[in-house]
Amino acid sequence: VIRPADGNETSGAYKVAVERSKLESRPTLMALSRQTLPNLPNSSIANVERGAYAVVESADPDIILIGTGSEVSVCMEAAKQLEAKGKAVRVVSMPSWELFRAQPQDYKDKVLPKVVPKLSVEAAVTMGWGEWADGF
Repeated sequence: VIRPADGNETSGAYKVAVERSKLESRPTLMALSRQTLPNLPNSSIANVERGAYAVVESADPDIILIGTGSEVSVCMEAAKQLEAKGKAVRVVSMPSWELFRAQPQDYKDKVLPKVVPKLSVEAAVTMGWGEWADGF
């Protein structure tokens, strides 16, 4: 399953789906939004292939907001409000749990360090987020 947050991530999702189909005979579900979404900073085909990446980086974040699909834009807005109150926020787009699970542990720890509180944002869904987030 890949849930892209913008046009660049959609291109990455399509690339992954075609490669999986061709090379591994595996299906891929792409969950696309009907909403018009802004292009995100740092979004790229390569970042989708990693499964998750920092859209907004903070060297020493107080909190990490993790979103998927259209909720990444919600995380971006929340980050602006938190930063206005003096909080350092990292926003992570996680278009694919499966692709992120396959990454080396050092990359996963860099994106989602264990010592920083993490909050997932996905409409009406909390199932499964316990693997990545402290709050959901």
